[in-house]
Amino acid sequence: MSSMPGLSRAERTTAVVIGAGLPGLAVATELRRRGVDSIIVSGLDSPGSSQASQAAPPQRCGAPGASSREERNEIIRHLRNYAASHQLDIRNDTSAVLLEMGTATAGDSLHRWAVHTPDGVLMADHIILTRCANGQLRRMITDLGISVGQNLVAAMRAIGIYLVGVGELITPTPKEVLRQAKVVGRAISAKVNPDSVPSVLTGSFAALPAPV
Repeated sequence: MSSMPGLSRAERTTAVVIGAGLPGLAVATELRRRGVDSIIVSGLDSPGSSQASQAAPPQRCGAPGASSREERNEIIRHLRNYAASHQLDIRNDTSAVLLEMGTATAGDSLHRWAVHTPDGVLMADHIILTRCANGQLRRMITDLGISVGQNLVAAMRAIGIYLVGVGELITPTPKEVLRQAKVVGRAISAKVNPDSVPSVLTGSFAALPAPV
């Protein structure tokens, strides 16, 4: 049973990926390879109605940089082919308008998220955001009443939010996006199936070396 009232008919999944570009496709592909269900929505829109308690409006994310455009497009084509052949749940015409956080059910250490869209509510234990500026993310977390501190990634992971395609100063390269997607895929898989993945894989991006 959901801890948030009025959501008994909401659609449920393990993770909601917000953004159907390269970062979103990359992490959704990693999740599928690890047996984790996800729903991918097109992006973040401004809310059209008043906010509920413990809810924060997502900020619209910026566009990706122009570097490595050819490489990026080739990777996207590959990921789209994978998504089509493995029937990933990609909803290009659906966007998130409100993120609502509630405590998890009894005996479950995870948080439960409600992602409000014009088509209904998606319930998930994990949310993956793509291409959002760090300043926007900090404001969103602060609006939820959560102390961010110095480590933004750690603060977000503690409540079940992950970042892919987000850089400190510049948009990550396609190879860095794929690396981040692998790290997040491992981290979420470790929480969904704690007995199958070493706990070290749940660390932050900076704690893991870049692939050779």
